Amino acid sequence: MDRVPELDVWWLLARATVGTVAKTLFRVRVSGARNIPARGGALLAYNHVSVIDAIFVALPAVERGRIVRFFALSEDFERPLLGRALRGLRQIPIRRGAGDWSALQESADVVVGGSLGGIAPEGTVGDGMQLLPGNKGVARIALLGGEPVIPVGIWGTQQRWPKEGLRFTSPARPGVGVAFGAPIHPEGNPKHRPDVQALTDRIMGDIGDRVVEARRLAS
Repeated sequence: MDRVPELDVWWLLARATVGTVAKTLFRVRVSGARNIPARGGALLAYNHVSVIDAIFVALPAVERGRIVRFFALSEDFERPLLGRALRGLRQIPIRRGAGDWSALQESADVVVGGSLGGIAPEGTVGDGMQLLPGNKGVARIALLGGEPVIPVGIWGTQQRWPKEGLRFTSPARPGVGVAFGAPIHPEGNPKHRPDVQALTDRIMGDIGDRVVEARRLAS
């Protein structure tokens, strides 16, 4: 049976607008995109060096006919325009600073249901010099859902929008590298701390390896 296309009008519009702008303003190079499953659920776990990282993680998936449902702060869903877009793009609300098991379970249900979920385990934008400690939510989601984690490294977005805010400096069209790694298949209990910590360490280690590749692509 053929897979039902995931790209609805919202995602087609996003690809035509945001995607076109991103490719115009940045030189984007991608490796390992075939590690994004053509069908079935998976969790894309990426490092976080800019507020626009999710765009570049999603673009290769969209080009493969997939959408990615990212975590977004619940208060953003209350903003008139942004909230409508987030709901249209089927993003996942999460409460800031909360041990939100309902959101974790919802994200697990997303991947179990055959969709791609997206999450930055660092939880906040870093300076890129080194990975911040990984939050354990990504491991818990993976263990709850039993679907693979695809480690993703991204580099170059911080040239235009680092954690300090948007800036306009040279180069005029920064390079952005996005590297997708081989899937990690989770094993263990989401409520057993050693299992969660072991998977978190594995995920962060693989993300770190992919960041090295992303830096090479962006140069």
